[in-house]
Amino acid sequence: MSEKVKREDIYAPSDEIVARDIEGELIIVPLTSGVGDMEDELFTLNDTGRAIWKKLDGKKSVEKIISELSDEYQAESGEIEKDVTGLLEELLKRKILSKK
Repeated sequence: MSEKVKREDIYAPSDEIVARDIEGELIIVPLTSGVGDMEDELFTLNDTGRAIWKKLDGKKSVEKIISELSDEYQAESGEIEKDVTGLLEELLKRKILSKK
C-alpha cells in the first residue's frame, strides 16, 4: 500500500539514489537494488517533476512547496497540489524519497 502524502510532511531525496541533470533531463539512479523504477534502473523527471524535485530539501513542508510553486507559476494551488502529491507518492513508492 502506498503512503499518502500530507501537507505537513517534509521529504528529501533518499540516501540510496544519485540524481544528475544531464542535457536538461533529471536522471535518478538507484545505488542499491530495490530502489528506483520497478521496470527500469533509471527514473527521469519532466519539467514539472524537476521543479518539484528542486524544492525537496528536507526542510520545506509539502504545503510550503505547493505555496512556492503556486506563486512561481501563478497557478491554482489545487492543481499544483495534485501534481506535487502525485509525484511524491510515486517517488515514495519507488523509495526515491525519504520522509523527514
